[in-house]
This record gives sequence, structure tokens and C-alpha cells, in this order.
Amino acid sequence: MLHALYLLGVAAFAASGVLAAHRANMDPFGGLVLAFAAGISGGTLRDLILDRHPLYWTHDWVLLVLIASVGVTAMLYLRRWELPHRTLMVADALGLAVVTVIGARAAIDAHVTPVAVLILAVLTGVTGEVVRDVLCGEFPPLLLREEVYATAALAGASAYLGLQRAGTADTLNIAISAGLVFALRMAAIFRDLHLPRLQRAAA
Repeated sequence: MLHALYLLGVAAFAASGVLAAHRANMDPFGGLVLAFAAGISGGTLRDLILDRHPLYWTHDWVLLVLIASVGVTAMLYLRRWELPHRTLMVADALGLAVVTVIGARAAIDAHVTPVAVLILAVLTGVTGEVVRDVLCGEFPPLLLREEVYATAALAGASAYLGLQRAGTADTLNIAISAGLVFALRMAAIFRDLHLPRLQRAAA
């Protein structure tokens, strides 16, 4: 089940990469580059930090074929139809929800400290979005604006860690934690919720 969920999250990130490339008027090669960058960057950074070799995607041909297939399919679709403006954010939210929880699980399996679990889970979830936005020339990336993004990932990772320590079933832990991340992102997208901006103190 965990691998199937991970494929779902990576596919969502790959689709978000193509959508971002489309909005940035990139060519098909650029679309595929962003699909792969968004899909594997977070897990790659996590594995490098944990010193896990070989990197997970270098021997997972199913994952690589999935990213390529999602990328090509999304590009073909976008040649004929337009998607609603918020589609990119919804696809990204799905990827964030699943990949964050997978990152938390991988960090727990590596027996790191609870704080490190939270950091690695958030990095796994948000890195693909940061790389995607930077390659598209969007600065600051979505993560560094007042969006409820990394905070949603942190909330989901905290929930997963707490539930895992409470000894509840892992399937339930994954569902609750990923659902929390997705719900927070949906609230931010459709109810226009934002974190307060840093402001200079009045003189």
C-alpha cells in the first residue's frame, strides 16, 4: 500500500510540474524536466541526508515510467484543453500530502530523532515544489510566500509521528496524516488562508 501511495504522490507532483511548465510557456522537453524535478527531488534530498544508497528512483523503473507517462499525458491534454487555474495547486496539494507522510515514515525507519523526522518529512514534501518554481522563474517560490504550505506538511508529519508513537495502525496513521495535509492546503487554496507576513516594526 505504501508504495502505491508513493506512486500516487509522485504522479501528482509530476502533473504539477507539467502544469507549471505550461503556465511558463516551456517546450515539451521543459515539461518533462519539470515533471521529473518535481517528482523525485524531495525523495532524493531525503535519501542523500540519510545516506541511503542507491537513491530510491535509480532502480525503480515503474516510478520513472510513471513520471514520463504522466508528463506526456498531461502535455497532450493541455494541447487541447485548458485546466482551471487552481488545478496546479490541487495536484500539488495531493503530492505534498502523500510524499510528506512517506518522508516521515522513511525517517522513522532510519531511527533518527523526532525533530529530524519532522525536518526530513517537510523537506521530502516541499523540495519538489521549490525546484519546480525556481526552474519556472517564480521567486520567491510558493513555499516562501505567505502560503500555508510547509506548515501543512509540518502538521501532517507531526500527526503521523504522534499516531505512530501511540501505536495505532499504520494504515490509519497514513490516512489521517495525509488527509490533514491535504485538508489544510485545500482550506488555504479555496478559503484564501495565509500566514501573516513579516513586517517592519513601526518607528
